[in-house]
Amino acid sequence: MLGTQIHCAANGGEVACVPLIDESQIRVILLDIEGTTTPVDFVYQTLFPYASRKLESFLREHTQDLEIRSLIQDLRTQHEVDERNGLDSPGWLDQTEEAGLLSSVAYGKWLIARDSKCTPLKSLQGKIWQQGFMSGELRGEVFPDVPVAFERWRRQKKIICIYSSGSVLAQQLLFRTTASGDLTQYISVFFDTRVGAKTAVESYKKIAASFSYATHQFLFISDAVNEIEAAQSAGMQAILCERDQGSASSRGQSEAIHSFDNLIPD
Repeated sequence: MLGTQIHCAANGGEVACVPLIDESQIRVILLDIEGTTTPVDFVYQTLFPYASRKLESFLREHTQDLEIRSLIQDLRTQHEVDERNGLDSPGWLDQTEEAGLLSSVAYGKWLIARDSKCTPLKSLQGKIWQQGFMSGELRGEVFPDVPVAFERWRRQKKIICIYSSGSVLAQQLLFRTTASGDLTQYISVFFDTRVGAKTAVESYKKIAASFSYATHQFLFISDAVNEIEAAQSAGMQAILCERDQGSASSRGQSEAIHSFDNLIPD
């Protein structure tokens, strides 16, 4: 259950409230990306369309790359799983190399449209985005309060980590290319789905076990209620982040924060 205790403090003439947490215990701040540090629109209207648009040309350019060929084979395996589960995925033809490539493209675009958390897809997306970030076609985007909070938490000697379904490479590229500069200097560790699903309790236990801190010394922040509940079930402190104050969660708007401005202040 999400905590309902609220702490309110004056900030520039306004009263800002955040769910009550035990700040004295927090050593590690674990952050989601989409809807938490970064606008959802940037992911769905910029990153996903870019990956879908570039997928075929990227695969054609890297047909001899062993790592890419391995990812395509992993996609083929995932496609078989989807078929067994009765999902209406595009058919897969592999009688020729060209047919296999076109099948990979069609299936990859289908997965992107479904916001699939499939690990080989996320790896491919990260590599496609890498080209976009390196060429300057893409730039990372974060909410204005994020760099300010990162600087504040570093002064407090908190450890900042990221846990996202996007690949570690994609996460690093996003934070490295923001309008506020390279924010990866503040981030100690990046975690992706290789540690497990973000809705699985065991994933948060694994993350905690990789540090020398107890689970209650972690604060996880996400815009997804089921992720918050998984982290709490693992023993972490957790707070729901709702950037869009016009759409309260089913848990109630008072149980969420809407920015990092008053979260663990100096």
